Amino acid sequence: MAKNATAAVEPVELTDYFIHEDGVAFAGRHLLIDLWDAERLTDIDHIEQTLRKAADASGATVLSVHLHQFSDSGGVSGVAILAESHISIHTWPERDYAALDVFMCGACNPHNALPILKSAFAAKSVTVNETRRGVVA
Repeated sequence: MAKNATAAVEPVELTDYFIHEDGVAFAGRHLLIDLWDAERLTDIDHIEQTLRKAADASGATVLSVHLHQFSDSGGVSGVAILAESHISIHTWPERDYAALDVFMCGACNPHNALPILKSAFAAKSVTVNETRRGVVA
């Protein structure tokens, strides 16, 4: 190449698993889920299996699950760590209520977790709020 020649710059393709949709790039979908009139909110084994099934239905990869059961209420708090982010849960069995976060990037679809969660906890009422995280364009 000649001393003053300019080399063409090749575009670099990012492999950060951001989602590109409707001209917008964002890190992932974050669902905030409230389950009311729910059951089995103290059954820690059932909760773990449900988080694993919800991740699988969404196309996510579970790396680990950590749950803690409170002795005073039997409520459970914890998280499934995913290669694609996380699913967290906090239960209030004395109110038949559970709060969950389902945050996923890439090709995963966190909406696919909803039927699993509703069914597993026999929730009579489900509220979902969705936020796109990390919007860049």
